[in-house]
Amino acid sequence: MRIIRCIYKDAIYYGRIEDDLVVLSKDLPQIRIHDKKKRIDFDREEAKVPFSSVYLEAPCVPTKAVCVGLNYRDHAEEFGLKIPSSPVLFIKPSTTLLGPGKPIHYPRLSKQVDYEAELVVVIGKTAKNIDAKYALDYVLGYTCGNDVTARDLQPKDGQWTVAKSFDTFMPLGPWIETDLDPSSLKLKAYLNNEPKQVSSTSNLIFDVPSLIEYISQIMTLNPGDVIMTGTPSGVGPMQKGDSVCIEIEGIGRLENTIE
Repeated sequence: MRIIRCIYKDAIYYGRIEDDLVVLSKDLPQIRIHDKKKRIDFDREEAKVPFSSVYLEAPCVPTKAVCVGLNYRDHAEEFGLKIPSSPVLFIKPSTTLLGPGKPIHYPRLSKQVDYEAELVVVIGKTAKNIDAKYALDYVLGYTCGNDVTARDLQPKDGQWTVAKSFDTFMPLGPWIETDLDPSSLKLKAYLNNEPKQVSSTSNLIFDVPSLIEYISQIMTLNPGDVIMTGTPSGVGPMQKGDSVCIEIEGIGRLENTIE
């Protein structure tokens, strides 16, 4: 199932894509476990409309975005940093959220703004102290993300809030794919159609279930919250006027421009 969040006739809806149609709903779908099987349901379906009549927004509105730094060995090595023994976490505020096709704003405080392609986990059920073997039962699905970073404002001491938190610095989309195994997905970033990052989620140091187990011991994960799982090597700067595309196997392409 592909789940979107969109504008239709000046109102915000969630929806599921059915061929060239969208079944609209006012609420994020619910995860239910029945006979030990996960089911994803929309409780209130409003209408069925053509996909061409809706405008895509970021596919969820997280109360928090929990981001994982240095979760690909080659990315840690390209910055000369040690491989972490436990996940390195930071938080992006909700004001960084940006939908597909919308412009990333180049802040006046920075002289180097980088792209970072990432697989993003979307939580669908309240999760606290979850064992890794049950972790995927709490996942609504997966989307593409760009952990945009003001690199010149990112010190190596791990205090990354300023560099990561400018408005529009978390593009997500284009939709949430629910039927996906996150363990081995091809991941790419393109800058002006030129490939810059090429990797696979099989290269993650900490995989999705172990991240959910670790993070949920620290904080409650709410429906709609996201986990940005980290980026591989090949990150680099974007300039005003550039276009950037994050592509993940089984999900699709997230495209934004820089202004």
